[in-house]
Amino acid sequence: MKRLNFLIVMDDIATINYHKDSTLAMMWAIAKRGHQLSYCQIQDLWLDEGRLQVDAQALSVYQDPEHFYELGDITSVPSSQFDVILMRKDPPFDMKFLYALHLLDYAKREGVWVVNDPQSVKDCNEKLFATQFSHLMSPTIVSNKQSHIRSFIAKHKDVIVKPLDGMGGMGIFRLTDTGHNIGATLEMLTELGSLPVMAQKYIPAIKEGDKRVLIVGGKPVDYCLARIPSEGETRGNLAAGGRGVAMPLSQAERAVAEAVAPILLEKGLYFVGLDIIGGLITEINVTSPTCIRQIDEQCGTDIATDFIAFIEHNIDKY
Repeated sequence: MKRLNFLIVMDDIATINYHKDSTLAMMWAIAKRGHQLSYCQIQDLWLDEGRLQVDAQALSVYQDPEHFYELGDITSVPSSQFDVILMRKDPPFDMKFLYALHLLDYAKREGVWVVNDPQSVKDCNEKLFATQFSHLMSPTIVSNKQSHIRSFIAKHKDVIVKPLDGMGGMGIFRLTDTGHNIGATLEMLTELGSLPVMAQKYIPAIKEGDKRVLIVGGKPVDYCLARIPSEGETRGNLAAGGRGVAMPLSQAERAVAEAVAPILLEKGLYFVGLDIIGGLITEINVTSPTCIRQIDEQCGTDIATDFIAFIEHNIDKY
């Protein structure tokens, strides 16, 4: 097996959660399989006469919560030095994130395999991309106009409204046709009608969990993580207090994942998290999907190793 040179672009490694972080699992898998590993943050990417440079640090990782990483000195190197760049910066998908993707396009032009593909991450907003599979979703509209959203609420009676750039359950509201705060909520979310938002018919199966289904190299992982809302809460997101319970994919969930997977593969989206409620897609997460660790711990899988093995088997195509 060829020894590969990986660069991980991520948030400050000192701030990650040792017990839950999926990127850390990927780094352990890279090290375990004998590859070289370097680290940087998005502010360490820069251009010199049209070629991407990286202020990178050699990285060693350990399975020790008191000492799980060591960084070498910062060295400026051309991105072409790396075989693979894993873009694992967490949202928000703001202008800093967008500029980093533009810069990573330069590495791609140099023949470096950037995962997930930066152009596709730019193209595939995690809320809007899901609407390309509208037949696999609960009824959904996207609009900045209160009139359209109010009509949708009147039709479906019970609706979830959320921003297109939200994460971790932030900004998600449940509105009913008998509610008294529809106007104020929509004014806030749409910024007085200037910003489109998504509205979806409420899916009662959220009580059984918002299922995170991982698709690795175009293949669904056999187990998902059901993020079950806490008492009195609509959102299942772990960041919003949801409880994570791993379980086998249902037949319906597998069918949905297998319908989406070929499109992801075609777009160079090799590590993706589908959010599925009641067998229906709500979002397609392409930036830095998580839940590896919880599924591994509860089901005995090794998802990160499967992901790195996929890269090893396909590196010669890039």
